[in-house]
Amino acid sequence: MILYRTAEGLTLVEDNKAYGVEGSLDTLVARPDLHAFLGEQVRDGNMAGRILTADLLPPIGSQEVWAAGVTYLRSRAARMAESKDAGGGDFYDRVYSAERPELFFKSLAHKVVGPGGAVGLRSDAHWSVPEPELALLINPAGQIVGYTIGNDMSSRDIEGQNPLYLPQAKVYNRSCALGPGILMTQEPLAAETRISIAIVRAGSAAFSGETTLAQMKRTPQELVDYLYRDQTFPFGCFLLTGTGVVPPDSFTLEKGDTVRIGIDGIGELVNPVE
Repeated sequence: MILYRTAEGLTLVEDNKAYGVEGSLDTLVARPDLHAFLGEQVRDGNMAGRILTADLLPPIGSQEVWAAGVTYLRSRAARMAESKDAGGGDFYDRVYSAERPELFFKSLAHKVVGPGGAVGLRSDAHWSVPEPELALLINPAGQIVGYTIGNDMSSRDIEGQNPLYLPQAKVYNRSCALGPGILMTQEPLAAETRISIAIVRAGSAAFSGETTLAQMKRTPQELVDYLYRDQTFPFGCFLLTGTGVVPPDSFTLEKGDTVRIGIDGIGELVNPVE
């Protein structure tokens, strides 16, 4: 079942049927009986109107968004290459092999865009890319309760100048997109789950690529366990799990591009670039 957020509230879709869900995402995520409650909504709830993509809001309440880096071999290679001249290349090789993962704050809810919303480019960046990622929805107890699609927009030239510039490369207005909905399940996703991206420019594919969760070095639960060390999230949080698809160094996003990210079982997140 997939949970969507619209201006009218929360809607749960299962077997192509939509059901209204009472309450907010904040109260829902905090429920210890979350999945049983959602099952009851399907069995006993009222039918809702048809879900329209144009009506969808970012599937987030008051949650913070965090991110993990260098969880795929491809992202390790890209980060090492971009920061080599600044003396930071070895850092990313070491964090890829270390027990402790790289975790960083990504966004507050008000900076997140949803399906159809425009992601932004930093005005002082010259090399910007989208990063297609599986996003975990985690409850206050540190349990993964759902999955959605994330776009971790990144300014690679700023990040490459100095690893200490990472927050500026990652955190700015409209630098994070989530959606279209949340796959609500307690079960881990299969290793063969496919993550794909296509960047459309002037009606043609400017870049495309794909990977699978099997290419992740760390498990989602490992990342969650580190994130929740000495931290509390009263409304739960989202965690982007890193990217395994990186465009070539010659590529940068341009205004007017469209980014399409798909994950098996969840759907497709589509965002124009402005």
